[in-house]
Amino acid sequence: MTDATDDLQLADDPEADEGAREVLGMARGGALNLVGALFSQIAFFLITVLLARVLGRAQVGLYAQGFAFLSLLGLLSLSGFRAGLTRFVAVHLADDDPAALRGTVRLGLGLSAGGAAVLGAALWLAAPWLSHHFFSDPHLVTPFRYVGATLPASVFADAALSATQGYRTMKPYAYVGLLFEPGLRISLTALALWTNHGLRGAMIALTVSNYAGALAAAVALRRLMGRITEHPRYEPRELFGFSAVSWLASLASTGLIWADTIILGVYRSSAEVGVYQVATRLVMLAAFVMVPVNAAFAPRIADLHRRARTDNLRRTYAAATGWILRLSLPGTIACIALRHQLLELFGRRFVAGATVTLVLALGKLVDSATGPCGLMLNMSGRPVLSLVDNVGALVINVVLNLMLIPHFGITGSAYAWAISLTLVNVVRVVQVGFVLDMYPFDFGEAKAFVAGGIALLAGLIVAHKTHGLVALAVGGLAVGLMYIGVLSLLGIGADDQLVLQSLRPGRGAPAGDRP
Repeated sequence: MTDATDDLQLADDPEADEGAREVLGMARGGALNLVGALFSQIAFFLITVLLARVLGRAQVGLYAQGFAFLSLLGLLSLSGFRAGLTRFVAVHLADDDPAALRGTVRLGLGLSAGGAAVLGAALWLAAPWLSHHFFSDPHLVTPFRYVGATLPASVFADAALSATQGYRTMKPYAYVGLLFEPGLRISLTALALWTNHGLRGAMIALTVSNYAGALAAAVALRRLMGRITEHPRYEPRELFGFSAVSWLASLASTGLIWADTIILGVYRSSAEVGVYQVATRLVMLAAFVMVPVNAAFAPRIADLHRRARTDNLRRTYAAATGWILRLSLPGTIACIALRHQLLELFGRRFVAGATVTLVLALGKLVDSATGPCGLMLNMSGRPVLSLVDNVGALVINVVLNLMLIPHFGITGSAYAWAISLTLVNVVRVVQVGFVLDMYPFDFGEAKAFVAGGIALLAGLIVAHKTHGLVALAVGGLAVGLMYIGVLSLLGIGADDQLVLQSLRPGRGAPAGDRP
């Protein structure tokens, strides 16, 4: 079918036209986020490499434990306003209600930042007690205190950027949250280590970059909102009702990510936590596409569901899932086939995390294959289901960690995480199918798994025949070329073709989409 015919069909069918705009709009936002997320993950990866090479495993573990507290306390402070701001900004824009929009933003930013200031001060004061009596490691005092100072800025930036996403533009989120702040952080961290300021210097870099990011996020949100002359109308019951449940769900979800690191810090040495953190960074870098695609998809769920565009929502749900899986597979396969070679980049002592990397990669593969099912529940106004799922997964994860870590160490923690993640995603897919009559799977996923299986075989052969950096370079090239080649032979879907056509010089998306 020719491009002109495609355009004619879109023009004749308003519903198809809107569906195409949604897919293309999500693709553009997702593509920008992909670039930013790749940069952000590489920056975090390089920080881990620098700390490991310059300071050693124990310092990586200390940094990781501090960052875990920053993530968890950040969720406590946000109180669910991250999802609430994105959803209700999108809803109020769809309803053309600037007064409610202004009130929602004020409530979300004010309460989040205020809560973060209180929790940050509490962590600063409690840092000596936590370090000496709970973790039995006095070296944690410095990371905890800098995290306490960083928390208000980090939370404000997250809340402000979440509000900008409700406008269905990903530019502030990508430029500020994924490019500017991580770029400044890696630069300042490298400078601190080069000038022999050690872990304290790395924590100062974290603090400074977050305050700079908060300022940039505030400017970006102000520009999007412009001058709203209407007096703000506050609707706390609606916002709090959604955000409170969403907050508990997000807290449980983040707890699932960081609980293993914190529990490992209680039972095992900081050096072992450092090895686990390196393995985690590798897997998260491989599957980095999930966060940016979800960020582009989230406001579209709220908007399409609000306007009862069921078919278009089903279409974008399947498209988002397909992109997440197909873009995650090559990196995940590399983590499985070349895990020893990748870990050697940090130092030979980190190869002890090879089994951990394998288990985490398999768990993350299931997460990628099931797509943004949890986001579908939350942004369609069903945060209670999301809460039940996430709390259940967290409980299972904590119980498994407590059972397995004393006997199997970091490998036991990896199994706990992978099992919990697999179970919760299976449940979410079933729930979305039941309440929304939508499933994320299509024939494109089967093609991706076939291509991935052949690419995995190629990577394993190279890893077996060669060693060191040669194995990493040749194996990575073999995985990438084999995956792309087989996937190209099997063919891509109609929505993928539509996106590729829009990327051609002189071609554009159907008019009317908001970037």
